Amino acid sequence: MTALRQLFDLEHHGADTYVGVGPRYPWGGLYGGQIVAQALRAAAFTVESDLEPHSLRAYFIRRGDHTEPIRFEVDRLRNGRSFSTRRVVARQAVGAILNLEVSFQRPEPAPEVQTIEVPRGIPRPDELEGTSWTESFDRRWVSADALVEPVRTGTGRTAAWMRVNDELGDDQLLQRCWLAYLSDDLPTDAVVRAHPVYAELGEAAWEHVMSASLDHTVWFHRPVRADRWHLHEFTCHHVVGGRGLALGQIFDEDGVHVATVAQEVLMRDRRAHQTDARA
Repeated sequence: MTALRQLFDLEHHGADTYVGVGPRYPWGGLYGGQIVAQALRAAAFTVESDLEPHSLRAYFIRRGDHTEPIRFEVDRLRNGRSFSTRRVVARQAVGAILNLEVSFQRPEPAPEVQTIEVPRGIPRPDELEGTSWTESFDRRWVSADALVEPVRTGTGRTAAWMRVNDELGDDQLLQRCWLAYLSDDLPTDAVVRAHPVYAELGEAAWEHVMSASLDHTVWFHRPVRADRWHLHEFTCHHVVGGRGLALGQIFDEDGVHVATVAQEVLMRDRRAHQTDARA
């Protein structure tokens, strides 16, 4: 088993309880997408094998510590004929660090309608430079100039091609866990680009803002292959009360809309807070 798959090789620690670990990331601590994805994996261990996750909602409660294991406690909220619901609390010594709820559905035949298009005329991944901060996945930014049609609502439009750097096989649960992992990477960029400090300073704004993910939602629309290129595209729909809301779509290379993501991000201008502290 490769190192990437070991991230989701959670250990069973009693009834509906699982333990995982994570590496130290460049900014210190744990990556929120990792904890969300591991919590999804833990929840899936407690449902029938033919059920697939179709949506999840997570609240980030505290920053994770990479030096400690993470304990995932699963609560079986409901087992139905078509749907099952689970709640997962991720804990470390400091207490709960994440609360996640996820719904699973037994696949059923039904009409499919896609109403949103992939951006037209954008460069392909092999035409772009890699800019990832981790060996786990590859990321290729699409320039704002290339994001023209179709027009999106919101501002701070941000997009990148992303894929996991490993062959994950046909395990659809593992593929969706990794898509959940990847989906936490871009929302903050859209919020920063919508914030007034970005209009003032451009890319230098990153040196003057403090950001933290508050909550994260993913809707899985269709089967995915996170180990193949997908376009992640986000815009910010408001910034208010120090919170920015990013809404994003994920498309495969053929333009199929596979998932929708929403995240609320805490965003503060450090300079304003320093001024308040001196006042």
